[in-house]
Amino acid sequence: MPRAVPAVTRALDILELFLGGAGPFSIPDVARRLRLPRSSAHELVQTLVSRGYLRPLERETGRFVLGLRLFELGSTYVANLDLAREGRELAGAVSAACNETVHLAVLDETQVVYIAKVDSRQEVRMVSAVGRRLPAHCTAVGKMLLAQLSERELTARYRRDRTLVAMTARSITSLDRLRRELTAVRARGLAFDNCESNTDVRCVAAPVYDRDGQVVAAMSISVPATRMGPRRRRELAALVQQGARQLSARLGYLGRNAAVARSASGG
Repeated sequence: MPRAVPAVTRALDILELFLGGAGPFSIPDVARRLRLPRSSAHELVQTLVSRGYLRPLERETGRFVLGLRLFELGSTYVANLDLAREGRELAGAVSAACNETVHLAVLDETQVVYIAKVDSRQEVRMVSAVGRRLPAHCTAVGKMLLAQLSERELTARYRRDRTLVAMTARSITSLDRLRRELTAVRARGLAFDNCESNTDVRCVAAPVYDRDGQVVAAMSISVPATRMGPRRRRELAALVQQGARQLSARLGYLGRNAAVARSASGG
């Protein structure tokens, strides 16, 4: 690992004090929290102010908040984000860790659209493909995304469907049963496909959040049914949750508390 530059590290430590909406901070606050000499804290803070990364509060003399330069950098980062590209990279890492097929999908009305897929090195017959649509209620990713809808939204999307299309004998075919399934998905934070879209494949999916705390996609791991015993199911559930969290972080998600705070502030 390359040698870290102490002054840069300390400057970044100062900026990271503000994560989660903390602050404002005074120079003595910075010195105490980071165990720095006050003279060093003063020089670092003033340098950050001069470059626009911090700004002094007019109403509270000697206290500082994040500056506009950070907003500009963050906006540039968000503008350059590509969910499919970032998803492929994280899906690749998850697939490499378990040697199974990993998907990333988004919701379009009552269907899921696969925007990224990394195949297992082991041969598995899949009905999915990048760009393909499948009925959301038949898939783990779809159930996870449907679980984010309100009851009103769910009813509106399925208002014309007395029975739901079945892809296998295990598929959910009634809206009442789907509602019960989505309640379970919300409670556990995971969705499962028990051979509902493919007679030979089981899947587990986790949600992907954007910077505002909205679920924008779901990531899943798909496994031949013969390899999905209880222990493997727990292992893959933990792995897909980790991958989805990492992708959420890349999209700017800082956690539920930060998202709630941003929503409350109108930001």
